[in-house]
Amino acid sequence: MAGKKTEKGAVGVGLNAAIVSLEDNQPMILTVPVSSLSGIQASILHPTTEALYGLPFGRFDPVQHRTMEIGVRGFVREQTGLDVSYVEQLYTFGDRGRAAAAEAGEMHVVSIGYLALTRMTDQHSMGGAWRNWYRAFPWEDWRHGPSELIESVIVPRLRRWADGQEAGLAQRRAYDRIDICFGVGGSGFDEEKVLDRYELLYEAGVLYEAKRDGRKAAFLWDELPRLGEPMILDHRRIVATAMSRIRAKIKYRPVIFDLMPQSFTLLQLQQSVEAISGSLLHKQNFRRLVESGGLVVATGEMSSQTGGRPAKLYRFRKEVLLERRTAGVRVRI
Repeated sequence: MAGKKTEKGAVGVGLNAAIVSLEDNQPMILTVPVSSLSGIQASILHPTTEALYGLPFGRFDPVQHRTMEIGVRGFVREQTGLDVSYVEQLYTFGDRGRAAAAEAGEMHVVSIGYLALTRMTDQHSMGGAWRNWYRAFPWEDWRHGPSELIESVIVPRLRRWADGQEAGLAQRRAYDRIDICFGVGGSGFDEEKVLDRYELLYEAGVLYEAKRDGRKAAFLWDELPRLGEPMILDHRRIVATAMSRIRAKIKYRPVIFDLMPQSFTLLQLQQSVEAISGSLLHKQNFRRLVESGGLVVATGEMSSQTGGRPAKLYRFRKEVLLERRTAGVRVRI
């Protein structure tokens, strides 16, 4: 509780929720403003933070919460008014430096991240704010072509950082990571490596969070570039983990349909997959693969809200889950 002295070396468990939805062909993440956090939550924020929002989160209380899943649902409901049913665990984040706890003599918080997918409905207006996740990760959106930010800002900065590494193996590994993470040198851009890219930018000290957390590399730069909107604690890292998980999972599980309305056109489905993956798909090839894969079935109805000729409406064919182990939507065609 606020004001209570914490025993040195004590560790607490925090719960974070990355809740993802789609709105107007944009991937959205549910956030809460710093001003809405209670005193015990605000006390673990870095005192110099410039981030104005984060994910719904709170401390796990084994007396109050029978399970962690119940706890995270409770924090989401309390802070946003949203009820989420299914959540899956993402990762456990326990690095020192994710808050100012060590310097303040407070409890070190190990955070467990959860991922939830939901459809955009009227209940979402009850609290919290939906934000396009590309506002925090602008270099991840390739729907309009390769990211200019990568070529003009990110790669030059990372190469300068690599130049400063110890000559030999360390320097070669640094250059290899740049090539692999950002698809330079002919390696190709892998949309699933969202977390790898964030980790590399953080290690090189070019993200605001690195300077906020006192990372030495950040203070070697005269000024930091504005690379997306920062978030409190390590919440941007948690979102990066969620993005990596979803981008990988849509290829082998039909999770994209958890974000879709009950009926949709194939164009709406394609645009939703493009929004999540951050890349454009070939229209005819995408439709052929979706239909031949047995993922959807026509409803027999038409949509007149396409801006052109009426289009067929489809629904997710749930039976596919019983027919084979993997049933996702291919991104690279």
